[in-house]
Amino acid sequence: MLKFCIIDDNFRTLYKLTSMLESIFIKNDFDAEISFKTTSPKDLISFIDSNNIDVLILDIDLHSDISGLDIAKKIRSINKNCYIIFTTAHLEYGIVAYKFKTFDFLSKPITVKRIEETIIRLFDDIKGIKKKFIKLDNKNTIIEENEIKFIKRDGMKIVFHTDNRDYQIYSSFAKIQNRLSSNFIRCHKSFIVNLNNIKQIEPISNMVFFNDSHCDIGPKYKNKFLEVVTNYANIK
Repeated sequence: MLKFCIIDDNFRTLYKLTSMLESIFIKNDFDAEISFKTTSPKDLISFIDSNNIDVLILDIDLHSDISGLDIAKKIRSINKNCYIIFTTAHLEYGIVAYKFKTFDFLSKPITVKRIEETIIRLFDDIKGIKKKFIKLDNKNTIIEENEIKFIKRDGMKIVFHTDNRDYQIYSSFAKIQNRLSSNFIRCHKSFIVNLNNIKQIEPISNMVFFNDSHCDIGPKYKNKFLEVVTNYANIK
């Protein structure tokens, strides 16, 4: 079981984080627990001196003579493998925080969606799951492949649709298809779908459904698409 510790100088924030984490553990069936939570830097240091912890969620500005950065330095001296996740409303601390082998840096106010993404990624990291990223443009914009629901051709643009936002680039299907994994299949002249994120397929109405969106199945691609979907489902 993965053991989490949380420190924040604000009681309301501390218990909000606790509630969010516990709901994330239950929702995703994660083998984890919150071993210790506190507003006191000295109490946390005392706890980590005598207990093993796996994940530390750490507010940087604790309104104390001991900062979150001091605690990070302390834990790194005794535990090289602990995952450190910083939280702060002061983004200027970000660069300094990463020198402590920081797993993530959460900007306040923290949403359930944002922290859930981090915790899922943390468990994937522990399991050694390799993630593939796609570079979209010359500005080094990257997107994790499995975040993509579908890709749409819109004139001269290609639109990558995810839960969080849409990414647009000037390109063509011919240029991007060779960069995609085998779970990306063309189902329409204007759509490429990620088989891993499909929730439902309706062959009669020629529709593919995702959590919050859908796209069409074109007659030219239908037979091949349904064949690939069937084989893919059998493999999985």
